[in-house]
Amino acid sequence: ALLFDCDGVILETEELHRLAYNKAFQEFGLTIDGLRVEWSVEYYDILQNTVGGGKPKMFFHFRNTSKAFPMVGDKKVPETENDQQALIDQLQAFKTDYFKTLLETEGKARPGVLELMDAAFADPTIAVGVCSAATKEAAVKTLDITLGQSRVDMLDVCILGDDVSAKKPDPLIYNTAREQLGMAASQCVVIEDSLVGLRAAKGANMKCLITYTSSTESQDFYAEGADAKVPDLGSRKV
Repeated sequence: ALLFDCDGVILETEELHRLAYNKAFQEFGLTIDGLRVEWSVEYYDILQNTVGGGKPKMFFHFRNTSKAFPMVGDKKVPETENDQQALIDQLQAFKTDYFKTLLETEGKARPGVLELMDAAFADPTIAVGVCSAATKEAAVKTLDITLGQSRVDMLDVCILGDDVSAKKPDPLIYNTAREQLGMAASQCVVIEDSLVGLRAAKGANMKCLITYTSSTESQDFYAEGADAKVPDLGSRKV
């Protein structure tokens, strides 16, 4: 089986996601100690190589980086877990909607993705799947724009962030894909772009090819067990 991550592998979406998060923070008027909440390019690179999934990224930021939840406009800081979860849910919903509008004009597949996927589809011995930590709503939109509905319909397995209870780097998403396909881990090759995804693949005992992006190319993938690393799937090495 050939299992593709979505964001960063099929489509280079890091900057679109960052812009969408910042738009949500701005729209909700988030501030901490009077300073506007905003994620820089450099910080988002670190964040996406540390935490998988949108809501976990925001929780990580407020609990580990800023060590404080923000004020929302002129409202008081959410203090209870329920209030904090409600804020994160609202931010994620807005961010997802805005991300989808960005995709309409900015979304296109990375080099070599469609060619490799089509070659795999043409081989009846290879199952093809997508395993993404993104919310189902955002991932479905991404896949529709980049792959087209005909390719989406040909996928043997498609597991998105909402479908599993644990986000990458937990290996659950890849173990679930393997189980649904009825295959052993040794029969699966994962294509990822980040350390978070690599750790998930290796946690599931699968081979992993890294197709790095501008924000992940400096990561030491081989030190964490990557089987190969290429700049994109159009590379001669693939």
